[in-house]
Amino acid sequence: MIAFVSGQVTAAGPDGAVVDVGGVGLSVQCTPATLAGLRVGEQARVPTSLVVREDSLTLFGFADDDERAVFELLQTASGVGPRLALAMLAVHSPNALRRAVAAEDLTALTKVPGIGKKGAQRIVLELKDRLGAPSGDDAGLPVPARAEPWRAQVHTGLINLGWSGKDAEAAVDAVAAELDGGQVPPVAVLLRSALKKLGRP
Repeated sequence: MIAFVSGQVTAAGPDGAVVDVGGVGLSVQCTPATLAGLRVGEQARVPTSLVVREDSLTLFGFADDDERAVFELLQTASGVGPRLALAMLAVHSPNALRRAVAAEDLTALTKVPGIGKKGAQRIVLELKDRLGAPSGDDAGLPVPARAEPWRAQVHTGLINLGWSGKDAEAAVDAVAAELDGGQVPPVAVLLRSALKKLGRP
């Protein structure tokens, strides 16, 4: 297993980044929160989890070791693969997921694209005794998901891709204006919409 990668960030996009490790560019799929902390041209140390399939080797990157541990635990539930586990961490922090599972909060879990009520019930049943209790600074906070975290994440993503702060803010506002107040799409989708607003396909 590749526990982490350390090197210069050479590229960043809506779904991941490339880290130069000893002259080899490793593509790392990341959560939006992790991407928000990476800057092209700067050094970074990214905890990782390698997912091996018959036809692929995919490296997933995380903000910290706790996020990686939760990512790997989520995949022990029936029907939860790496993409869905990453989507869950894009919507909720590790502690928010622990609280949602412990409290059997199906509403919080179904906010994740790809998880319906039955899937949420299965996740609660299979992971309730495995994820553990919330820990750290936000352990006592209520269950609701982060309040509009996508705005900051999309804004940072646009700046990482070379846009100015003013252009990024305008694109974020334009995307927000088109949301209907229902379920917010994944940050990667919102970032692509913002790029279209800025004239990049």
